[in-house]
Amino acid sequence: MSRHDASELAHRLGREAEAVCREYLSSGHRAGNYWLVGDVQNNPGRSLYVRLRDSAKGRAGKWTDAATGEHGDLLDIIREALGLVDFKDVAEEARRFLSLPHPEPDETRRNGHVHPAPSGSPEAARRVFAMSQPIGGTLAEAYFRNRGITALHGTGSLRFHPRCYYRPDEHSPTETWPAIVAAVTDLTGRQTGAHRTWLSPDGTDKAPVETPRRAMGDLLGHAVRFGDAGEVLAAGEGIETVLSPRMVLPHMPMLAALSAAHLAAILFPPSLRRLYVLRDRDPAGDGARDSLIARAESVGIEAIGLSPVRGDFNEDLREAGADALRVALKDLLRPEDAARFMEG
Repeated sequence: MSRHDASELAHRLGREAEAVCREYLSSGHRAGNYWLVGDVQNNPGRSLYVRLRDSAKGRAGKWTDAATGEHGDLLDIIREALGLVDFKDVAEEARRFLSLPHPEPDETRRNGHVHPAPSGSPEAARRVFAMSQPIGGTLAEAYFRNRGITALHGTGSLRFHPRCYYRPDEHSPTETWPAIVAAVTDLTGRQTGAHRTWLSPDGTDKAPVETPRRAMGDLLGHAVRFGDAGEVLAAGEGIETVLSPRMVLPHMPMLAALSAAHLAAILFPPSLRRLYVLRDRDPAGDGARDSLIARAESVGIEAIGLSPVRGDFNEDLREAGADALRVALKDLLRPEDAARFMEG
């Protein structure tokens, strides 16, 4: 299915937003222009709200979970409510609900066979992410907890694949390892790439392979995002580097650019007024920080570098603990940001 087809399905569902909610989020209820429910699994509550009509604030069918920061469209609701993994099943269920005919075979699917996407392409990245599952209760969650990262709210950009392909080089056979799969997205939320971290079979560490981290797709300017950026944003290189400060700054939007070079090149959201740069303590990290701060200040964005005591913020978290990290960061933040975003 093309991005256009998926967007069209989401738009059609949005026009029937209340009916979709009554079908798949039956534990909730309507309140004005919103449908309120506990979460995407249809548990009772009021944390998740779905917009039922187009408004100045957004399109019908868009939803946000205030407790976790996760957001999406009605295709995501169908996927999560029914526990579907393969996107073709989500699309088929959406068509069933909308009473739409099954699509004719196209260039990616003929005679019942899915044509492989070009290796390393954005389409290949979207497919591997779509084939993965939420990280809750998986080896991915165990891995993060082993790294001291227990605050995993708002991490819908991260998923888990139990048998993700890994090929050491073009002359070696393909292996499979469990993996964390992260979606790389642009400023509009469109997925342009994916990042994989292969794990050991027990989830306690990275897999014993030569390159346990690899990215694919269109990465330049884009990132793995946690939360919706507003006027304030924190940006760092690695996923663990970014998730570590979130332990004590749970409400601050953040992104992981995946390398020093890509951190220096991130694109700025139009609403951004202050940027915190989560530096890694090495020459590449210094260069990325200096370059990004210069770029930000050249367009009127206040930029502040945050430096770890040790090699990176995850090392600080694991060796000194969350309380020490909280104290260290509080002294570096603007007072109003500490009051707004810091926990405890």
